[in-house]
Amino acid sequence: MAPPVFHLDPLPAGGDAAILDGAEGRHAATVRRIRVGERVLLTDGRGGVADCTVTAAARDVLELVVARRSEVPAAEPRVTVVQALPKGERSELAVELATEAGADVIIPWQANRCVARWQGPKIDKGVQRWQGTAIQAAKQSRRAHFPQIGELHTTAQVAELIGATVADGGRALVLHESARAPLTSLTFAVPAVVLVVGPEGGIDDGELAMLTARGATAVHLGPTVLRTSTAAAVTLGALGALTARWAEPPFD
Repeated sequence: MAPPVFHLDPLPAGGDAAILDGAEGRHAATVRRIRVGERVLLTDGRGGVADCTVTAAARDVLELVVARRSEVPAAEPRVTVVQALPKGERSELAVELATEAGADVIIPWQANRCVARWQGPKIDKGVQRWQGTAIQAAKQSRRAHFPQIGELHTTAQVAELIGATVADGGRALVLHESARAPLTSLTFAVPAVVLVVGPEGGIDDGELAMLTARGATAVHLGPTVLRTSTAAAVTLGALGALTARWAEPPFD
């Protein structure tokens, strides 16, 4: 069985001792009931991994010694998911699934047809909620690189992101049910990909025109239309097969 993964930043060097306390220590010692002699992996969420052995366990705290420290390379191309705000519980589900599928950056987007609206204090709370969801999903899926959660974007800001990405040699995709080009018809020998996922009501014509004018390509995944909360994860899976993103084995 693979050892569990916990978040600790900064990470200790090889041969050093480490303390896992706080929320992570509580989960490891009290919830997971990890005991002396067991192996755990620590990550800083930026690619650093420490392979550790538990030397002491108390309530909500583990003491460890680092057997080996390593760096896991980031996947290429780098994928940024621009996710239109889903409604209700599907908001966190979209972030969870995209994180498990390997998104490097997730940007919340206030699209015209979003039912959910982040305004005032809801903006910071929404971003923080997405950050918490991403961290938990990254640990569960054993990721050494945790996704970054960006600030809430308007359509104009998404267009600027697309323009900058394309100018730097990257590719931008907009998932759209009326697109003629299938995702599998494109090549991805690029350093970065921006993936735009619309809301439940779809991307309106004005938004699509603005995004494609800055260099985005409208694509479809196949004959079915996916929910906004699952579309990014399915597309990331396809990109994993179409690029070298899945070439590296999971870290252990």
